[in-house]
Amino acid sequence: MKPIKIIAEIAQAHDGSLGILHSYIDALSTTGVDAVKFQTHIAEAESSEFEQFRVNFSYVDKTRFDYWKRMEFSLEQWKQIKQHCNEKGLEFMSSPFSNKAVDYLEEIGVNQYKVGSGEISNLLLLNRLSETGKPVILSSGLSDWKELDLAVNFLQSKNTNVSILQCTTQYPTTPENWGLNVISEIKARYNLPTGYSDHSGTITACLAAASIGAEVLEFHVTFDKRMFGPDASSSLTIDEVKQLVTGVRQIETALLNPITKDIDEKKRALKTMFGKSLVINRDLKSGDIIKLEYLEGKKPGDKGISAADFQKILGKKVTKDKRQWDFINKEDIE
Repeated sequence: MKPIKIIAEIAQAHDGSLGILHSYIDALSTTGVDAVKFQTHIAEAESSEFEQFRVNFSYVDKTRFDYWKRMEFSLEQWKQIKQHCNEKGLEFMSSPFSNKAVDYLEEIGVNQYKVGSGEISNLLLLNRLSETGKPVILSSGLSDWKELDLAVNFLQSKNTNVSILQCTTQYPTTPENWGLNVISEIKARYNLPTGYSDHSGTITACLAAASIGAEVLEFHVTFDKRMFGPDASSSLTIDEVKQLVTGVRQIETALLNPITKDIDEKKRALKTMFGKSLVINRDLKSGDIIKLEYLEGKKPGDKGISAADFQKILGKKVTKDKRQWDFINKEDIE
């Protein structure tokens, strides 16, 4: 079992500010995540004046094109971002939204690509990604099985290594829409590495996904859920990321170390310590008949007849006088 890959997505949380973006890299380097992911937007290559806002939130952008323009960074700035990630021991990842963005990322240098669910049907982009020879992670949020089949088959026909993330495009995603069941359905359908891309704004969904076999986890991050931006409410804070990473690694350890219910020597000693042996709860004379109401169980479990065998001595005579709270041994009854 390979370690679960944990990807923290900064996306547009930087709101176009290089300073804020680099602050995210510094903060995330303390959390234990494996990679930080961005989105590489080049407005002229991906958007137009006809694109609608997903959310009407911006006070400065009149169109979606304007927003993407404000989110852009130059090639040199992206190279500096990548260098910062390298220095902090974080894998740099980014989702391209145009072929031109792929050109940027190839020059910057990436190990693999993540495709947002809105690009699943963009075979032009998938074709460009296949030309790089790099692995591709597909997010399935906006695709049905037919569209996902098409994307997977297309990439595999180009000899591209593919991974798939279950994802629900709802911000934030409510528990009844997490779709955790789809993780196993994707694995069964494609026999490919499968993970979970989260928009719930909680650590619970990813922890649950890790426990049922997700091999990749991705989630949005923010410094504060009240910050400006379309993803803030569905993101995790830096402190929540730390909690999530700790939880995921603990789940991995548990899954890698199955236990047996057979009693070993260590458990046997505890079993004796916490076990119960039968005692008499009142004084009895030799010849008295043992009744249920005369019995009690006391620790430890190796001082006479086990409390588990109480039914075997009911109705039996005691062969000697017994004082209250004496343990009962086999030689005490006939």
